[in-house]
Amino acid sequence: MENMMRKIWFILLVCSLSVVSAGTILVLDFEGTVDPPMATYITRGIDRANLENAEAVLIVMDTPGGLLSATKSIVQKILNSRVPIIVYVYPSGSRAASAGAFIVVASHVAAMAPGTRIGAAHPVGIGMFSDTSAVMREKVTQDAAAWIRSIAKLRGRNVSVAQEFVLSSQSITASEALKLGVIDTMAKSIDELLQMLDGKVVTVNDEPDTLHTARANMVEIKMPPQQRFLHKILDPNIAYLLLMLGLLGIAIELQHPGAVVPGVVGVISILCAMYAFQILPVNYVGVLLIIAGIIMLILEVKMPGFGVLFTGGLVSILFGSFMLTA
Repeated sequence: MENMMRKIWFILLVCSLSVVSAGTILVLDFEGTVDPPMATYITRGIDRANLENAEAVLIVMDTPGGLLSATKSIVQKILNSRVPIIVYVYPSGSRAASAGAFIVVASHVAAMAPGTRIGAAHPVGIGMFSDTSAVMREKVTQDAAAWIRSIAKLRGRNVSVAQEFVLSSQSITASEALKLGVIDTMAKSIDELLQMLDGKVVTVNDEPDTLHTARANMVEIKMPPQQRFLHKILDPNIAYLLLMLGLLGIAIELQHPGAVVPGVVGVISILCAMYAFQILPVNYVGVLLIIAGIIMLILEVKMPGFGVLFTGGLVSILFGSFMLTA
């Protein structure tokens, strides 16, 4: 009986030790544009990982790029993290374009699934200042190129290819990125990736860190609902639709005073669009043209003429839509 109890205690001890040694990997879903809500979600996830001394952070990425300010905050958080950051471009068909390329290059472990791509990180001027001088555009481009070179050198990645992402908008496939030394590995699934990385030694804050990923506990962190909502309306297409919906609601309210609902919907939609436009690099001349077009359409209904206001309103909305965002 005593021997049996000893065996049971031994088994329990081994099991408890294996659970303790497993560690935790926090999983963040990086899907969509790089904007302030996404940056907040990612940086807070990394902060939590550092606070809880997690085994690693796994960022599953599919992004067309985004704002430089949001990209900087994410990259800085990754570079100063005390836990390894794994960025995995997944699933097949996904991309790490523009700002996403900077984030992949900055990671401690960069991985991609077959059928994905990375690159096309040349700065693009959008909005009122998109027509800046050639000298200013060159300054911005060279600054971005120097930034990605410094990150690539720090992480031991191919510096020349990384800078071509910026200088010539080069984009490459996952297999090309692996061959050229831009990423560390390719994997078909998250499970395969974690098995491949188990035992890999990475450098975190100038110190070697051995990854134990094979038996790690996966904890997925969801983006909070309020951040998810803000992230959605910061999509230029959504912001544009909100503006049009808002103006339409106001127009209906003016046509039918006291209807209330169209006016309320219109005001809320316009306020949401204004929030998006103050963050997105939009061309405010385009916004003014759209508003002017709606006003002309309303005046055409109020004061029927020969269709001049109607035609002018449609043309104004059309040009404003073209100019609004890139």
